[in-house]
Amino acid sequence: MQFSQSFFSCQGTVHVMYIITSGLLLLAFISHAMGVPPLVRVGAIFSNKPGEYNSELAFRYAVHRLNLDKSLLPETTVEYYIEYVNRLDSFEAVQKACKLVGVGVQAVFSPTDSVLATHINSICDALDIPSIGRSAHDFSINVYPSQQYINQAFNDVIHYLNWTRFGILHEKEYGIINLHQLSRSTQGEVHMRQVSPGSYLSVLNEFKCKEIHNIIIDTTSDGISILLKNILQQQMNEYKYHYLFTSFDLETYDLEDFKYNFVNITSFRLVDIGDVGVKQILKDLQSYSHHMIQKSFLNPHERKSIALESEPALMFDSVYVFAIGLQTLEQSHTLNLLNMTCDAEIPWNGGLSLINYLNAVEWKGLTGPIQFKEGKRVQFKLDLIKLKQHSIVKVGEWTPHGHLNITEPSMFFDSGSMNVTLVVITILETPYVMMHYGKNFTGNERFYGFCVDILETISHEVGFDYILDLVPDRKYGAKDPESGEWNGMVAQLMKYKADLAVGSMTITYARESVIDFTKPFMNLGISILFKVPSSEPTRLFSFMNPLAIEIWIYVLIAYFLVSVCIYIVGKLSPLEWKYIHPCDLENISIGNQFSLSDSFWFTIETLMQQSTDIYPRAMSTRIISSIWGFFSLIIVASYTANLAAFLTTERMINPIENAEDLASQTEISYGTLDSGSTMTFFRDSMIETYKKMWRSMDNKKTTAFTSTYEDGIKRVNQGNYAYLMESTMLDYIVQRDCNLTQIGGLLDTKGGVFVVLMAGIFVAAVVAFFEFWFNFRHLQRASLIKAGVNDESIQGVIAETEWSYSPPTRCFWTEIFEELRYASWCMNKQKRPELTRVCSQCKIPQRQTYI
Repeated sequence: MQFSQSFFSCQGTVHVMYIITSGLLLLAFISHAMGVPPLVRVGAIFSNKPGEYNSELAFRYAVHRLNLDKSLLPETTVEYYIEYVNRLDSFEAVQKACKLVGVGVQAVFSPTDSVLATHINSICDALDIPSIGRSAHDFSINVYPSQQYINQAFNDVIHYLNWTRFGILHEKEYGIINLHQLSRSTQGEVHMRQVSPGSYLSVLNEFKCKEIHNIIIDTTSDGISILLKNILQQQMNEYKYHYLFTSFDLETYDLEDFKYNFVNITSFRLVDIGDVGVKQILKDLQSYSHHMIQKSFLNPHERKSIALESEPALMFDSVYVFAIGLQTLEQSHTLNLLNMTCDAEIPWNGGLSLINYLNAVEWKGLTGPIQFKEGKRVQFKLDLIKLKQHSIVKVGEWTPHGHLNITEPSMFFDSGSMNVTLVVITILETPYVMMHYGKNFTGNERFYGFCVDILETISHEVGFDYILDLVPDRKYGAKDPESGEWNGMVAQLMKYKADLAVGSMTITYARESVIDFTKPFMNLGISILFKVPSSEPTRLFSFMNPLAIEIWIYVLIAYFLVSVCIYIVGKLSPLEWKYIHPCDLENISIGNQFSLSDSFWFTIETLMQQSTDIYPRAMSTRIISSIWGFFSLIIVASYTANLAAFLTTERMINPIENAEDLASQTEISYGTLDSGSTMTFFRDSMIETYKKMWRSMDNKKTTAFTSTYEDGIKRVNQGNYAYLMESTMLDYIVQRDCNLTQIGGLLDTKGGVFVVLMAGIFVAAVVAFFEFWFNFRHLQRASLIKAGVNDESIQGVIAETEWSYSPPTRCFWTEIFEELRYASWCMNKQKRPELTRVCSQCKIPQRQTYI
C-alpha cells in the first residue's frame, strides 16, 4: 500500500492528513480544520426564588436531550454550569457571571428575571459572549417575543372587543406590556392602578363601585392566584365582567370557580399544550424530573408537579436556538475555545461570528415559529384563548404579519344572546314550585309557581335556555356529620350534575361554604305549626284577656315604681317646693304638692286618662309625667284594640305556648322536614332547649321527620303533633287553613314598651339631680355675697348695706342625703321648715350708716 504524507500549518496549528492513494480513502483529521470543538461549555444563572424551578429543569433537560440526540451536533457534547443568585443582589450576579466566564463558557443563558438579566448581559456585552434570554443588548438573543409586537397584540384585542372604558391592574417592576404605550394608543377612558397583593381587594372594590367591568390584569404568577380569590370574594365573577390577562400561562391556574358563572376571561398563550409534540416533551420532562430527584440533583420538596409554562418553554427553545446556531457555524467557521477573565476585559474574537449565526436561526420550537432580527424575536404565534363553560378553548391567533384573526367570533357573545342550555333542578314546595300532573304538560311546562316565574324572567333577560327537573332524592340538602357527604340539591350542584338550583332554599353558613347563592329576597325564622285547640269556657274576668298576666303584673309594678319616683324626685327638685306665707319671718316654711298619696293619685289619674288638679312644675317631674303618659297611651290603646276581639271571639286553650313548653312535655310529638335548614338548625344548635328537642326528634326519626311539607301538614291536622317549619311557609299555610295556627312567635325575636318607661325614669332622675345641684350652687354663692348700694348724689356719702339670711354651709352630698332622708321619714307631709333656703321676697335690714 502506497501513501503520501503532507504537512501544512493553519493559524498556528499543525494539521496532519493522510491520503490513501489506493481507493482515495480519507482516514481522519487529527483535529478539525473547521468546525465546533468536541466540548462546548455553556452557563446559566437562575434566581433562588421558587418560581425558577421549572425553568432550571427545562434547561437541564434541553441539554440532556441535545446530547442524547446527535442529529444537531453529532461530534459535540454540551456541558453546562449553573449558578444561583439573589435577584436583589446585582453585585452577586456580576460575580457569578464572571465565574462562568472563567470556566470558559461560550454562551450564557440569562435568567427570566429582567432585573438580573440586565446586569449579566452587560458583562457578556463587554466580552462579546452571546447572552441568550430576555434582554435587548448587542450581544444578546431575546427569545421572548418583541415588546413592540406584544403591545400590538393586546391593542388589537382591545379594539376588537370595542373597549371604550376599562381598568388596568399592574405590579411594580413587572410588565409584559408597555402600559403607557397601550393607554396612549387606546381611544377611551382608562383607569390605571399600581397594585400589590395587599391592595388587590381595595382596587377591585373601587372598580366595582365605579362599574368598570373590563379589566386588564398585568401581575406576577403568584399575584394572579391571590387576585382570583379576591375576585370571588368581591363577587365579580359574573357574565358582565371581562378580564384580559397578560400572562401567557392562564391554563395553569385554577379557574374551577369561574367556569359556570359565564365570566369572560381572555388571554394569549405561547405554548399549545394540546399539541402532540408538546405533550411528548412534557411527558419526557416528567420522567427526567423523577430521574434527577433520585440522583439528588434536585430538591424533591420544591415541586411535585411539572407544568410546561411559557418561561420553561422559552428556556428549552433557547438551548436549541444555540445548538442550531452552532450547527450552522460548523459548516463555515472555526469556533475557538475560550480562555478569558473579566479582569482582562479582552473581547472574545469568535463571539461576533457566533452571535451572527444565532441571529440567522429559523426554527419551530415549543413556543411556535422562531426568527430574529438584531437579537429581537420577530416571528412567533400567539393563540388567543378564552374560558368556556367547561374548559379553555382557542378562539383565534395573532402573528406579527397577519395580526389578529378571530376563528370563533361567537365566543365573544353579548349578555343577551347566550347560546347555552342549563340543567336546573328544583323541589316541589307550595307556592314556590308546583307541578301540573296532567298528560298535556311536558318538560318545563309541568312546573309553575313563584320561583318558576323568576327563573323564566331571568332566562329571557340573560339569554339562556334551561331544562327544569326535580332533584332525585326530593331533598334540599344537608351534610351528614359522620361521612361529611351532602345530599339533595346541594349535592347535585357540588357534583356538577346540575348548573342551577331553584326553589325556596334557605341560605345557611354550611351551604354557603360549598355552593353559591343569589342575594336573599326574603327573611324568615322558625315557627311552630299546630292544630287549633278546643275553645275554653267563658270566665268572669275575661276582660283581662287582651293583655297577658305578665303584662298586668308589669303594669302594676310600673305604677308603683313611677309613683314612688315622682314622690322622691318631687322632694329633690327645688322648683316643686313653694313658700307658705313667705313674709312670716318667725315661721318660714315651704310646701310640696307631691305627697306620697297625691303621687299615687296623680299616676292613677294619668293611667285612666283623667284630668288632674296636680300640675308638675320642675323639668324632672314633667319628664316622668310625660313618659308615664306615653306609656299609658300605648297600654290603653293596646288594651282597647284587643278588648272587642277577645270579648266577641272564643278564647282557645293551647297546651303549648312556645318551644320551651314543647321541649318539656312528652304527650305531643313534634318534628320537621328531613334534610332541611330547620333540621340542621336544631342538629347544630348549642342552646340547651333546642339540643333537647333535637335529641327527641333524632330518637324518633321515622315519626319526627317528613319528606315533604305536605306530609307534615297532614300530621298536624290529625292532631297531637307540632310541626317546626319556616315562618313564611307557616304564614302561607295558616292563611289558607283555619284549622291550623301558629304557636308562639319566632324563636329568636325580642321587644316591649317597658324599655321606654325605664329610660324615661332614668332621664328624669338625672335631670332632678342636676336641678338640685344647680340650686345648691346658686344658694352657696348667695350666702357668700353681700349686697351693697352707694349713693353720692345726696349730701355726703350714704352707705347702705343689706344682709340676707344665710344658712350654714354644708357639703353637697350631705345636703342631698338630708333631702332624701327627710323625704323617706316625713312620708306624706307636704311642708317642712326652711332650713337651707332664703326667702326671696323678704329681707332683714341690719343697719344704715350716713356719712
